[in-house]
Amino acid sequence: MHESNGVPMTQQDRITAVRPPEARTEPAVRLVDVRKHYPGTPPVEALRGVSLELPSGSLTAVMGPSGSGKSTLLNVAAGLDVASSGQVLVSGTDIAGLAPDPLTRFRRDHVGFVFQAYNLIGHLDVRGNVELPLVLGGRRADAGRVEELLAAVGLTGMERRLPSALSGGQAQRVAIARALVTRPAVLFADEPTGALDSRTGAEVLALLRDTARRLGQTVVLVTHDARVAAQAQRVVFLADGLVVDDMSAPTVERIAARMLGLQR
Repeated sequence: MHESNGVPMTQQDRITAVRPPEARTEPAVRLVDVRKHYPGTPPVEALRGVSLELPSGSLTAVMGPSGSGKSTLLNVAAGLDVASSGQVLVSGTDIAGLAPDPLTRFRRDHVGFVFQAYNLIGHLDVRGNVELPLVLGGRRADAGRVEELLAAVGLTGMERRLPSALSGGQAQRVAIARALVTRPAVLFADEPTGALDSRTGAEVLALLRDTARRLGQTVVLVTHDARVAAQAQRVVFLADGLVVDDMSAPTVERIAARMLGLQR
């Protein structure tokens, strides 16, 4: 067990020690009339003027029917895709106006992203995968911080395992730790429990929820599962590239009813 000032640390203490909450006044993410078009005949309007604010330290789920624009919204907000027009502000920086190289650097330092498919590097062990964003940014990894982060996601003792030796839930935990290692302003997750069984998915979801609550971390996730979305503080519904509803204190029943209405 690790100690701090001679006092043994509990598992919850480890989570808090990874990254103390920071006082922030501006929204973690702010979208202003964001539009995204893809070429075609006719062009595809994936986002048609989305305006949205996500407070720091919040856990928000994004839902909508297939083709509603939810994955596009996540990718544009995270800087993985570029908006056709509008403002995309992450911690006050308009990333929609950044050139490719500055955008890459900003995303690497300020944005975490968790993919459904984990996207771990097969020849790197757990520690190497977690430290990768720091290595790519030319930064030296703090061994103590990495250890605390691995403890926070329940991977203590697995540092030298390769991805091939991990379960799906363990691999997703590595992906979450990797996304958090740079202390990002926002953690985005695209269907983070979609490839997991229900029990493992619930464990990963609880980890994301604890991350938002205990670390003051802003988390935005896309999901099609009402049970997952019900764990969020807020659910944003998209349809045809527009925000059509915004639900606070969501429940599985309310979410399911709203989704049914959007699919009619």
